[in-house]
Amino acid sequence: MKTRRRFRMATSVLMSSLRGIGVISALKSSAWCCLSPCGWTKVIYRCSSQNLRCSLYEHVREGYSHKPKLDMTRVCNETDEVIDDLVKRKGDLRREDVGEIVAVWRRLQEVRKRIASLEEQKRRISAAVKTLVEQHDKTTLSDSVAYRRAREEGRNVRVTLSQLLLQETELEEIHYRQALRLPNRTHPDVGFIAMTVPDLLKGAVFEGCGIHPYSHHSQVYSLDQFRFPDLNLAGTGEVGIAGYFMDHAVNWKDLPVRTVCSSTCYRAETDTGRETWGLYRVHHFNKVEMFGVTADESGEESDQMLQEFVSLQKEIFSSLELHFRVLDMPTQELGPPAYRKYDIEAWMPGRGSFGEISSASNCTDYQSRRLNILYEREGGSLHYAHTVNATACAIPRIMIAILETHQNMDGSVRIPQALQPYIDMEVIHKPEYLPLKYIGPNQPSHQLRPTTTTR
Repeated sequence: MKTRRRFRMATSVLMSSLRGIGVISALKSSAWCCLSPCGWTKVIYRCSSQNLRCSLYEHVREGYSHKPKLDMTRVCNETDEVIDDLVKRKGDLRREDVGEIVAVWRRLQEVRKRIASLEEQKRRISAAVKTLVEQHDKTTLSDSVAYRRAREEGRNVRVTLSQLLLQETELEEIHYRQALRLPNRTHPDVGFIAMTVPDLLKGAVFEGCGIHPYSHHSQVYSLDQFRFPDLNLAGTGEVGIAGYFMDHAVNWKDLPVRTVCSSTCYRAETDTGRETWGLYRVHHFNKVEMFGVTADESGEESDQMLQEFVSLQKEIFSSLELHFRVLDMPTQELGPPAYRKYDIEAWMPGRGSFGEISSASNCTDYQSRRLNILYEREGGSLHYAHTVNATACAIPRIMIAILETHQNMDGSVRIPQALQPYIDMEVIHKPEYLPLKYIGPNQPSHQLRPTTTTR
């Protein structure tokens, strides 16, 4: 009975203390608080990450390492920016999880503050008890009202502390399970500016980029020169973005500039007579293009952006679970504008070889000197910028690599995990029949045509 009474008394003190610091009201939104028959308080949290294993926290809990020190000041004070970064990163945390993380962290701090206060109170009581022991004879000590009151207060503090320590452990585990999954902040210069580019451009922009639309072997489609003089179909979004910066100076505060566009590309690829079948070389396709403008102060700025673009390309193709290689192209393989160029090739089982799926080029000041792309220093002086371009995703060839790499023996295709949320399926099954079959003349093997009969 005494034990049960002590538990109830301790629980009453605990609940009063938690109400005093606002923990109980805060818990209602994300937890159920249950009181067991013996007086223990059990808190069941409703967290999106409740069942996720946190190996780092387990490693710390076992004493193998110190607790991570996360920058929760920023998470609490700049919550909207943290949510914005979270949404852009497209991780497994949800927008509303950030609010839960902040609430749990604040509750944890209040509990820790209360623990620190009780620890100090326990030290004072211990010192008071020690003084009373020294002042009284052992035979009369138990008759001291002050001694009995101090001992009782000490017991209450210890019971309350044990409860709060359990609360701290539980809150701490929930905190780390969620907060450790928050993404890093995004550097303000890393974000890309999304752009829309025209399909039709004047020849001057092409030539400024190092592409000659009117040369004999050009892959550029030109409109009827009598009706639409000097208008050409863009073969890459790079030309349209470069045209946007043509005859303009970028303020040095905004450098480097990173842009991205999704555009339709038109190329006379099959006119070369190579690989006229399939998706590898087509007249018309969609492509996501990255284009950057940097300063030229140290001479390293554009190379740093080139490496950044290549790193993004490798991240994309790795997430698609492709087998690819990065080639640092020799001089003989460089186009006129490129100072340095990387090609990325993916293994395509149907071809039995690697096929190019992307490239990245540092054009230094080649395009900027032709298109008059400058940047303005703080003092107002103008200098030629450097330009960098890279393909993030060329749709037809990525489709080839994905379909052939992930095809199963039964003809079905496993969807890479990174694409499953967008396609809402894990496997593309082989169709049982062809709803529409090409029977025209432009095919490797011709089927017999029906004989003409006269009725």
